[in-house]
Amino acid sequence: MAQVVIENPVINSPFEEPRRHFKFSDDGITDEIVVGRRISSYFMPVPGAKKKGKQLLLDTEWTQDRLEENKFINQVRGRVAHGATAACGVTKTTAHSSPIGPAPTASVPSSSARSKLSRTIIYLTEIAPKAGDAWIDNQLREGNAASNPDLFRVASRWPRAAERR
Repeated sequence: MAQVVIENPVINSPFEEPRRHFKFSDDGITDEIVVGRRISSYFMPVPGAKKKGKQLLLDTEWTQDRLEENKFINQVRGRVAHGATAACGVTKTTAHSSPIGPAPTASVPSSSARSKLSRTIIYLTEIAPKAGDAWIDNQLREGNAASNPDLFRVASRWPRAAERR
């Protein structure tokens, strides 16, 4: 696998949804820029051969053949984008206090991650049940039941300070 050096890896603004990404090929990441948001995905690590007495190491080649799509995340992203533009089904409090559609222009812009997190939470809690997207809640509950059947919870991670800049 050829080693690729990307001189400037920052190609998107932190205040907008990503519009470009670096392409992955069968040989790994390239310096080729592709227009559009990358789908949510992860790399499947492949364990090396087990040797007696040695700790197992994971092969960390990031190549296209090890890429697995996060289908649920990508489906939810699509529904959030659709529901955010529709802005239907939210409470008066939410409509008054939170932007539902595209992030508004402000003197101090909010990060894309922060805006997207807010819109996703609003969609999941207020819009999805009314928009016929009960499958999202069902799948979240199924995953939770498999991990901890005695306590239902949905968690989100607020962007770190570095991600909010």
